[in-house]
Amino acid sequence: MKKPFVLQLGDRPRGLDVVGEKITVLASQDRTSGHEVFFQDGVKDTGPPPHSHEWDESFFILSGTVQFGIADDQFSAGPGAFVHVPGGTVHWFRFEGDDAEMLSITGNGSRAADFFTQVDRDVADPGDIETLAAVADTHELRIIPASD
Repeated sequence: MKKPFVLQLGDRPRGLDVVGEKITVLASQDRTSGHEVFFQDGVKDTGPPPHSHEWDESFFILSGTVQFGIADDQFSAGPGAFVHVPGGTVHWFRFEGDDAEMLSITGNGSRAADFFTQVDRDVADPGDIETLAAVADTHELRIIPASD
């Protein structure tokens, strides 16, 4: 049985370096009923390449502006915006400035925390798409090659 928990600001784990952004795991699947929650921030022009995974993912913009690509649509989202991406949908995002912060919530069955932890450990260069894709493949994520 899962137990309630509170994560105070001073108790947060170290932010993980993932393709140039910082991702702090606030709640992993191991501590919840299956969803995961992350605090994300990054400097201008950082964010993941186009990718997909089977779990739903939602983003709530806290500050700054984030550009999203979802399927064939592109748009900017500012503070208070909520963006939902159904599982299986190709998507990406880029922080438009150095002040953007957002929460992301993944759907039941996500193991994104495990993926982010491995990327932090094994992918030193944010531009190393080949290694990123290999790590992604072991976590049921698909990096979409530029030619797709």
